[in-house]
Amino acid sequence: MKVSDLRAMPLWWIKLFLVVFYAVGVMGFLVPITKPLFIAIIPFALLLSVFLLALYHTKFSAVQVLVFASIFVLGYIVEAVGVNTGLIFGNYTYGRGLGFQLFNTPLMIGVNWLFLTYTASSIADKLCTKVGFQLILAPSIMLFYDFLLEHLAPKMDMWSWHESIIPIQNYVAWWFIGFVFVGLFKFFKVPTNNPLALFLYICQYLFFLVLLLVFK
Repeated sequence: MKVSDLRAMPLWWIKLFLVVFYAVGVMGFLVPITKPLFIAIIPFALLLSVFLLALYHTKFSAVQVLVFASIFVLGYIVEAVGVNTGLIFGNYTYGRGLGFQLFNTPLMIGVNWLFLTYTASSIADKLCTKVGFQLILAPSIMLFYDFLLEHLAPKMDMWSWHESIIPIQNYVAWWFIGFVFVGLFKFFKVPTNNPLALFLYICQYLFFLVLLLVFK
């Protein structure tokens, strides 16, 4: 099937697929025998989410691709510095859940920063029209997501904190880094009116919320 064929499909089919996909993911993590398999496919699930966002992105330009690539690279670099020094987020280590690592840092964390920057920017754009408010709201939406994920990440072998203590420093750093990345979107006028952005954000958030409630 071609990419053009996928985009021609009714949007509700894609949304139904995502609901089923994440529902199966919840069950896979809850069954002990299948949990290692579902941990192994976390990177592919994240790549799928980014692919679907790209599929419904209005129109790509060289500048937009450069912004996307910059956020991926900068997100990875910030995390690599953070995990190896403890200076940015605090003391934490990565597990196997996000796949291949370079300098003790999974490359997929850069993809995660890109996914969150895009979806949060899209949601903020829908909620208000003032750029100043969008610059405040979008990183707050990213932080809202992170606050949940931080408590679940050790259960999914993504990362864990020294002595299981999540420092306030982490959340402050998250917000300011999110602010910079959203600022790049705004400065280069990257459009985020994507019909799947809000839905994907909600699907992932509910997925993590259900797992956290069950694991608790």
